[in-house]
Amino acid sequence: MTLTTDTGTFSHGHLDKGTKVLLEQLLTGTPELPPGPLLDIGCGAGPITLSLAARFPDRVIYAVDVNARALELCRANAENNDLHNVIIARPEEVDPDVVFAGIWSNPPIRGGKELLHEILMTWFGRLSTSGYGRLVVHKNLGSDSLQKWLASRSFACDRVSSRSGFRLLHVTRPTDPA
Repeated sequence: MTLTTDTGTFSHGHLDKGTKVLLEQLLTGTPELPPGPLLDIGCGAGPITLSLAARFPDRVIYAVDVNARALELCRANAENNDLHNVIIARPEEVDPDVVFAGIWSNPPIRGGKELLHEILMTWFGRLSTSGYGRLVVHKNLGSDSLQKWLASRSFACDRVSSRSGFRLLHVTRPTDPA
């Protein structure tokens, strides 16, 4: 695939190292996804979105971002790569009743913990009971504390791998107490 990036968007001009780690292990060691749409939180120009769209051509892939230019680039990149199963939207434009079978993200850590926690609770709260998410976070930017925080919110959060300083986290919904 070919992607166009631009200034003012995440990882302009190159594939971010964390995103590369996530893409290299997109589905490594994962259970089969249940039916339903998939989500890329903070899609940027779309490398995760487009990888999901190509890997799962029969599913709808939601690409969300708050950056208008990133959304324009993601839309153009999907079109230029003939990927027509992508919905590109600002977070508030996604129907609140949509439940996701899978969520992937190289989340916006540098926006601060409060923003990050709000984003993750919003979207992971919409994960199907049998679905899962994958997050890539650099260890020096709080991957271990994020893993503990998710666990404190009753999410199962396991480290799948650690490569080049990045942790790949596998997240599932809280289970209902028996």
